[in-house]
Amino acid sequence: MKLVLASGNAGKLAELQAMLAGLPLQIVPQRELGVGDVAETGLTFVENALIKARHACQLTGLPALADDSGLIVDALDGAPGLYSARYAGSPTDDAANNAKLLDALREVPAERRSARFHAVIVLLRHTNDPQPLICEGSWEGRIIDTPRGSNGFGYNPVFLDEALGLTAAEMTAEQKNGRSHRAKALQLLLQKLSSQLVL
Repeated sequence: MKLVLASGNAGKLAELQAMLAGLPLQIVPQRELGVGDVAETGLTFVENALIKARHACQLTGLPALADDSGLIVDALDGAPGLYSARYAGSPTDDAANNAKLLDALREVPAERRSARFHAVIVLLRHTNDPQPLICEGSWEGRIIDTPRGSNGFGYNPVFLDEALGLTAAEMTAEQKNGRSHRAKALQLLLQKLSSQLVL
């Protein structure tokens, strides 16, 4: 059974493929099927994930899994949130996004820099699936002053997991995939699908 990963983000694709490895599915990134990105016009993570999954289903005729996620910073009233990937403008630029975030928090003390990554994963069995599987996960942490680490992507270098004392960019893939917002959402999805994974 083929399952389309409805994302053009290389970092997300690598994480999702690693976490789905070993399942009785052929995981195919949408670009391999000629599917490009779709405008994310939703007002919530759930809406955007549904838009991406439905787009991939429509163009491929296959079940599709999509993720929408972002960084929520309490001191910034939830920004960058839904607009995390393009926080510093388009095209997306991780370094520019991190620089803008750190500048926005320049006067904010460490104890008020609480933040979380939030992810929504959606699985559509077909384009008109009336009961999409929708799962969410969050990863609590804090934004530090200076980027640390070279692994991962996005805001990973400035997001500190206080339990481990490491930024997401300092973690191994195995550490991150055991703690991340995306991992938590995907684990819930797999529980819903059950061990048989009938699509």
